[in-house]
Amino acid sequence: MLTTVEILLPIFALILAGFLCRKRRIMGPTAASELNKVVVWLALPALLFDVMAHATWTQMDQPAFIAAFALVAVAIFLVVLIWRMRAGRHLADASIDAIAAAYPNTGYIGFPLGMVLYGAQSHMLATIATIIVACVLFAGAIVLIEIGVQTERQPLKLAWKVVKSLAKNPLIVSPIAGGLVAAVHLSVPQSAEMFLKLLGDAASPCALISLGLFLAEDRPSGRLRPTTVILVALKLIGQPLLTWWIAGHWFGMSGDLLGITVMLAALPTGTGPFMLAEFYKREAVVTSQVILLTTVCSLLTLTVLLVAMGHVPH
Repeated sequence: MLTTVEILLPIFALILAGFLCRKRRIMGPTAASELNKVVVWLALPALLFDVMAHATWTQMDQPAFIAAFALVAVAIFLVVLIWRMRAGRHLADASIDAIAAAYPNTGYIGFPLGMVLYGAQSHMLATIATIIVACVLFAGAIVLIEIGVQTERQPLKLAWKVVKSLAKNPLIVSPIAGGLVAAVHLSVPQSAEMFLKLLGDAASPCALISLGLFLAEDRPSGRLRPTTVILVALKLIGQPLLTWWIAGHWFGMSGDLLGITVMLAALPTGTGPFMLAEFYKREAVVTSQVILLTTVCSLLTLTVLLVAMGHVPH
């Protein structure tokens, strides 16, 4: 359990740093939004481009893992999306709620936790999971949000406006560009590699500090909501248990491969949903609560899961 705490503690510390900076008025009321723009327009696109530019088809040849991990994540996303829309939620807001329930923090927690528990063999699976999260869940949510926020309702005109909006979105363009670079076997110059690395490394701390800044704002609607509790339960309990069952029974996975798959599905919600909420100026109270609570509660749920699978951190 100590190892799990050591991995999660820096996450909490960065959120707390942003929280304290806002509470002590070191940063102003627009700091969360402005810092989030750095993540969305610079740091995260650099990270996504870099991951895709260095991916190879041989490394990504993990059909059972891809199917099990993606199937459950998409299922959770769609169930929450339908539920929230039937409850009267706007499509854009329902999409953000849905991704908050299905978006594991594979990039910021998955890599270090996987290395501690399973060694280098977990690295490629964590990379594949990150690509699925970014290019399937994240991209799908962006498409739905764009459809929701557009005022045009004629199908062809709506489709064209959505395509134009997506073509300007750095979180969509960057992984596609990186994939094209990998597909044609282009080598990225050393100076460009350093540029991408510097920006990509800034994505995690800036996003977490931005979340802390947001949480520090005084909001009358900031009380814990029932929706938050349901989304947290789906993320930390429903997603890993369903992944465990499907990966083991449908795809016959076992041993470390099963363990890594379930561990990645059990990770707390990443900051991506919060970035989307801020970027599209949607209500982000539930999203920020889900991120914070899943990160805090994952200390317990991940420890229980690891013990159940026979992988106790030392």
